[in-house]
Amino acid sequence: MAKIDVVDLKGKKVGSFELADEVFGTINEDLLWEAVTHYRAAQRAGTHATKNKKLVSGAGRKLWKQKGTGRARVGSIRSPLWRHGGTVHGPQPRSYDFAFPKKKLLGALRSALASKVSDGKLTVVESLDSLSGKTKDLREVLDTLGVEKTSLIVANLSSETREHNRNLYLSARNLDGVELVSGSEVHPYHLLRYDRAIFAQPAIEQLQETLKKTVSKRPKAEVA
Repeated sequence: MAKIDVVDLKGKKVGSFELADEVFGTINEDLLWEAVTHYRAAQRAGTHATKNKKLVSGAGRKLWKQKGTGRARVGSIRSPLWRHGGTVHGPQPRSYDFAFPKKKLLGALRSALASKVSDGKLTVVESLDSLSGKTKDLREVLDTLGVEKTSLIVANLSSETREHNRNLYLSARNLDGVELVSGSEVHPYHLLRYDRAIFAQPAIEQLQETLKKTVSKRPKAEVA
């Protein structure tokens, strides 16, 4: 079982955290692609719309009689063949979301975590409760931890620690390229979008235990 260092806000090692093989063991790139595609599809507004024949303005009466004029037959000025007429088979409001099994989502989350560890882009911090709520303090912490680009901060955000949560939220909300999410809401898309992932130790411990419980236990094949 591999281990990762646990550091304080000054970047000094204060302990270690054991990484479960069933959570951080394998990387399934196909599953990651599916999870990101599902997440981005669900984010689409789907509000695009075009006016069809019944929605465009214009009278509905027949412009001239059907026969005897020598002109083409036409039933309405709103015909799609005419300028300013309705659009045929144009886009209409819809949802782009689609079903994505929870087991596949959790499998993609395990792969995303394993990918971060493999790239050396995952940092475990002992606690984030001592932040004052000032943006510059969190910026100094990120610089100390070697964050040069974007970063995802994952912590256990609950009502029981509301004051600490508020300070952490106030510290992170104005930093460009920094996003704060709860350990129970982290998604593979978040982990892949940001260059570095910074976990509070309680958050990664709880997340690992949750993912370990969801690993399907297949019976081993009997050897003849």
